[in-house]
Amino acid sequence: MSYIVAENLVKQYGAGDAAVTAIQKMDFNIDWGEFIGVMGESGSGKSTLLSIMGAMNAPTSGRLTIDDIDIYDLSLEKMADFRREFLGFVFQSFHLIPYLTVIENVMLPLATIKMPKKDKRSKAEEALESVGLLDKKHRLPSNISGGEKERVAIARAIVNEPPILLADEPTGNLDTQTSREIMALFQTLNQQGMTIVMVTHSPECAGYAKRILNVSDGKLV
Repeated sequence: MSYIVAENLVKQYGAGDAAVTAIQKMDFNIDWGEFIGVMGESGSGKSTLLSIMGAMNAPTSGRLTIDDIDIYDLSLEKMADFRREFLGFVFQSFHLIPYLTVIENVMLPLATIKMPKKDKRSKAEEALESVGLLDKKHRLPSNISGGEKERVAIARAIVNEPPILLADEPTGNLDTQTSREIMALFQTLNQQGMTIVMVTHSPECAGYAKRILNVSDGKLV
């Protein structure tokens, strides 16, 4: 049984003559533990697809199941629980809160979980250690490099130990060497069992994936 299954996915924005179809009748399966690269031209529907997989953007029609759960059949509250338990997100622009320290940023996904503060801190320290940034835990985002910000964003994404990591152009703002370091980190997470779906325009980064989904004009090609 595949872990992530898309059946006849369609996503339209607007209505009538002004309607724009971002995703057209997509079908695909992703197995547990795969590392998938999603590639395509700008505006091809890659990020829309990722947002649908991330339980953030309901399809117009079709269904998406993760671990046999039809995620858009869930109530808003259950969907929020699902996102927290199953999904980690890494974005190109980091989305770090500037007035929080590195470790406070990493602890954010744990905010709604009933757990002693010291245990939350311990989990955040483990996540930071796994990305090689434990020594920077008390710094503010403005006092670390772009590559380090991306590592903090990854630590925040994995602090809950989610089975799935969704990444949208995670190396888009980074130099070549730093990009390779981030991709090596993704490779390690995948080898540890995490399922990764990564949108990228970089053929080199896509080379780290085990399989590529090519998207063009909202269709898989």
